[in-house]
Amino acid sequence: MTDTKPNASGEFREQMPAPSAGEMASENECSESGQSKTARLRDLELERDTLLDRLARAQAEFENSRRRLEREQREYRDLALAEAVRSLLPSVDSLDWALQSPVESVEDFRSGIKLVRQQLQSALEQLGVSQINSKGELFDPRFHEAIDLVEVPGSVPNTVVEELRPGYKLGNRLLRPATVLVASNIDSKTGS
Repeated sequence: MTDTKPNASGEFREQMPAPSAGEMASENECSESGQSKTARLRDLELERDTLLDRLARAQAEFENSRRRLEREQREYRDLALAEAVRSLLPSVDSLDWALQSPVESVEDFRSGIKLVRQQLQSALEQLGVSQINSKGELFDPRFHEAIDLVEVPGSVPNTVVEELRPGYKLGNRLLRPATVLVASNIDSKTGS
């Protein structure tokens, strides 16, 4: 039941009866429940902030690792290139000396050029570069580039009869195919 009493300004208002003990306990539970929800919310926000911080650190670490790997790869390429160039420099020096020295005869000049070529070949072999042997081998499109088919009596069809430009490999990787002439099948031309 509600009482109606005038307030200080003379207006009548309903006054609610004082809450009972059960109602007081219910309000306390609600306020405790609200406090626990607030605490839970703070805990979740703290956990979120911690996870976001860990994520940001992990992303930064990943980015730093990627940059470090790129830098190391660049340094390794530069080092490998430097070693390759260093092995070729004696041949360049030999060519310079050949150009500066007076030529006594064409044969002397030719023998000097052969020595420089051997020096270059040796430097390439030290780098792992090998020449592809082609003449007399069966034509292999993986290693040979055929310029023409030629009729050569007595040769086996589809064999390399002449190498116009040697091919090279670095380990198992083809650097350049050999440019070759290939024996044609004479019987197939006469039978058609």
